Amino acid sequence: MNRNELRKIFDSSQSQEIFSGLYGESEADAARKRYEKLINEFSNDAPLEDMRFFCAPGRTELAGNHTDHNCGQVLAASIQLDSAAVVQKRSDNTVFFCSTGFPDVIVKLVDASGKSNLSPKPEEEGTTEALVRGIAAELTRRGNSIGGFSANAVSNVLPGSGLSSSAAVEVLMGRIFDSLYCGGKRAALEIAQIGQIAENSFFGKPCGLMDQTACATGGAVAIDFADAKNPAVKQINFDLAAAGYILCVVNTGGSHADLTADYASIPSEMKAVASFFGKNVLREIEKEAVIERAGELRKTLGDRALLRAIHFFDENKRVEEITSVLVKMNNAQTAEEKRTILMHYLDLIEESGASSWQLLQNVFSAKNPQTQGISAALALTKDFFKKQGIAGACRVHGGGFAGTIQAYLPTDALNVYTTFMETVFGENSITPLKIRQKGAIELLI
Repeated sequence: MNRNELRKIFDSSQSQEIFSGLYGESEADAARKRYEKLINEFSNDAPLEDMRFFCAPGRTELAGNHTDHNCGQVLAASIQLDSAAVVQKRSDNTVFFCSTGFPDVIVKLVDASGKSNLSPKPEEEGTTEALVRGIAAELTRRGNSIGGFSANAVSNVLPGSGLSSSAAVEVLMGRIFDSLYCGGKRAALEIAQIGQIAENSFFGKPCGLMDQTACATGGAVAIDFADAKNPAVKQINFDLAAAGYILCVVNTGGSHADLTADYASIPSEMKAVASFFGKNVLREIEKEAVIERAGELRKTLGDRALLRAIHFFDENKRVEEITSVLVKMNNAQTAEEKRTILMHYLDLIEESGASSWQLLQNVFSAKNPQTQGISAALALTKDFFKKQGIAGACRVHGGGFAGTIQAYLPTDALNVYTTFMETVFGENSITPLKIRQKGAIELLI
């Protein structure tokens, strides 16, 4: 097969259908060219017939802000932005992973003597090498024989945007290994779990499982972490565009470098409230018990821990309600009925945002109150909605303290909103999102 023959395959109706399904009809041609570029950048002596194609999306959190670490419930969705890779097997037990804009990654899965080289390496903590080695190690621990591959990849999941660029890479790697060496039959949740283990034990970050689950599964997903290691995952159809609305994220800038203590304080304070009642996490107790002993909690743990616990209970219940609303919207028979239900959804999103702002208090760092990009973006967005007469909603997105907010608004108002917000937060600070129905997959072209 030569490159012209491969291009014909990419131009086929089957390929166009695949790209349209993943990226939307308007983006299908650009997506095809993106994969062609990856192919052309591969080594010239690489046999084209052996090339395989993979991708894994980023994700957006729809509701459930800081509930997962206390065994709560979350609603998230994969998005059209993704990590894509052209891949070929190797016979030398080495992984070469090249990603545009990042240093090349080389991981030898066996050492010079032929022994397994899959133990954690302290010097690799915080690197992509650690993720590759960790995923390979966990697959091996589960009884699989794995091997090497070469991958040329590119990602348009914006780093630092709260859209889980790292989780997208993890589940992409997991899907590549699984498809090349393990039959490609692993469920999305297992791929997510493998990625989490690699991040916890090799990369050195004690992350939860929400990001990987959403990226691996695809579509909108309600995730219940009552069993934290094996959460219940339910896919829900959510077609926001059909209702004439769009979801976007606003990047407010700011650095995450000094926010480790801020992030850690949230699960720590929530679990401290649970410990007050002799439990490990807030999911094990009821809101009423906390309210009844609010005075004691204030004296023992302080007001913020009490407020964050109240946020957890309200937000956890809100995820259930929002999930129910989306199911009702799917079953609605008329456009008017769908719009009425959508307005209820937006009201609940506003409640979620207000709870994060007022109770969870993760819109800015108390250490640096002069820097409040998220607060400013929320206030300006609310003012924009009011002046434009728009029924919209906005909330902090993801971990908070710095980074992004979400904004829901009518599609025909996006350009005006973008122009206004870019005068404050800079060019390209607005990213429109589309919910993608497929998670981490191999493209069968």
